[in-house]
Amino acid sequence: MSDKSRAGGAAEPRRPRTPSAFLKFVMAVSGVFLLLYVVLHMIGNLKIFFGPESIDEYAAWLRTLLEPALPYGGMLWIVRVVLLVSAIAHIWAATVLTLRARRARPIKYAGGSHKVKGSYAARTMRWGGVIIVLFVIYHILDLTVGVANPNGVHLEAYNNISAGFAPDRWYITLFYIAAVVALGLHVRHGIFSGMQTLGWSSNSREHTIKTVATAFAVVLTLGFISVPLAVTFGVV
Repeated sequence: MSDKSRAGGAAEPRRPRTPSAFLKFVMAVSGVFLLLYVVLHMIGNLKIFFGPESIDEYAAWLRTLLEPALPYGGMLWIVRVVLLVSAIAHIWAATVLTLRARRARPIKYAGGSHKVKGSYAARTMRWGGVIIVLFVIYHILDLTVGVANPNGVHLEAYNNISAGFAPDRWYITLFYIAAVVALGLHVRHGIFSGMQTLGWSSNSREHTIKTVATAFAVVLTLGFISVPLAVTFGVV
């Protein structure tokens, strides 16, 4: 009889678990990369208010960054790869942490199901994340690839945006606004949580950080939704 049989069939050693602190750090760092892109993307979108030439030239300029050190569009592809890796890391860390939190609270409260108290943004981070992912997929098909855009001509940013948010496509505008609002809630909660993870938060600064995070999220949200609303209502 083998030693394993005499021991009654010893269980295989468990794989080491990724520390929660590391997962939170991954979420914070990947969130910084994603947030930086979102801010720059919003600023670029606002060029539509300066006319067709401004935003079309901006779209062309993005593809010539660091030429001739990089080929045409090279920098843009580097940014896309970094964003993809950041998004995957962010979603992976969030999923693992969420599953662990659920396993840590297996017992329901007396009297039926009861949600743990928390801010509205914190409770909606999961479904908000799903909306954002779905929107990003559509946004790429619409304004990057062009297959979901009525105009869909490469580098005609102004015409593509104008066609995408035309008045008769009001449902697209509503979807865009819903996704941006979800992004704003996500950003507000993410900034506060990220600063806690990176050790930049304390009880004395909590109110200030929440205020700054809220103001930042509001500006970001208004900046993004101003473009589709301006197109839908004929401002641009």
